Amino acid sequence: MSDHNSVISTVVLDHLDATQVDQLTQLLNGATDFDGVRPLSEHAWLHLRTGESGLHIIGFFNDWDVNGVDSSHIAGYAHVDVTDLVEGTSVELVVAPESRNAGMGRALVEQALKLSPDGRLRLWTHGLTTGAQSLADSLGFVLSRSLWQMRRSLFAPLPPAEIPSGVSVRTFDPETDIPGVLAVNARAFANLPDQGGWTKTDILTRLKESWFNAEGFFVAVDSDTDAIIGFHWTKVHGSGGHGSDHSHEAIGEVYVLAVDPQHRVPGLGRALSALGLAYLRSLGLRQAMLYVDSSNERAIALYESLKFVHWDTDVMYRRPI
Repeated sequence: MSDHNSVISTVVLDHLDATQVDQLTQLLNGATDFDGVRPLSEHAWLHLRTGESGLHIIGFFNDWDVNGVDSSHIAGYAHVDVTDLVEGTSVELVVAPESRNAGMGRALVEQALKLSPDGRLRLWTHGLTTGAQSLADSLGFVLSRSLWQMRRSLFAPLPPAEIPSGVSVRTFDPETDIPGVLAVNARAFANLPDQGGWTKTDILTRLKESWFNAEGFFVAVDSDTDAIIGFHWTKVHGSGGHGSDHSHEAIGEVYVLAVDPQHRVPGLGRALSALGLAYLRSLGLRQAMLYVDSSNERAIALYESLKFVHWDTDVMYRRPI
């Protein structure tokens, strides 16, 4: 733990160089090992790895030089996204385990508040922790949204993939399918801007990730019009030789499951889910996971019928104007 009398300093960067990315990756990996949960969402993690998008706050004590010292001197990091004019600025942060309880988390959030164009701020925390709750309470944040993580065993029986009449399913073609996938995604997640607001760049960034495999990206097509009406994008993260650099045991994920609300076909979401789960099982994985908004009762009912159970919760706190 850092000396409580240490002077906390923060620096805001709009670009990270390769050395800074490496240093912050070490910080994130150390916090992940200590806490058992990754402190940043995929969205923020991708922006950190590229070093470009968003604003990056680096926290340190006393006279640390941001331009190049040993990564152990970095006490905290926050990723700030100011691009959502509807929902407001969002921040995700991590404090090195040895630097906690010394005011670093508060300093990062206060700096993020200064960066918010209109004074609003959404604070995401991964896992329900007393530390995050205490920090949110002390700064006047209120609980606004809960995101469930659900899991199921892939050893348990899987339902059959009964494709509805008038629908065909194939794997994703990055040369032709991006516009159709984006259109379905926007309509299916119209009430969730973080997901529904994806652009072509957002998809292309993910296609470049080591975990991407088109064989696990299933696209449902209307047999008459050839229009995309749904999709199930699976993901594998963890060790085990499936293209990921995480250190934990490999686990499959229902990454994005979407059915076009303008073309509701009974049973399509369940069929796409079953296809994706069967694919993940074929890779020799033991478990599958997913994230779903706790208020999405329809989706939770589907996942519970597929034998998923509530595993953990990510929460968002909001700072009103």
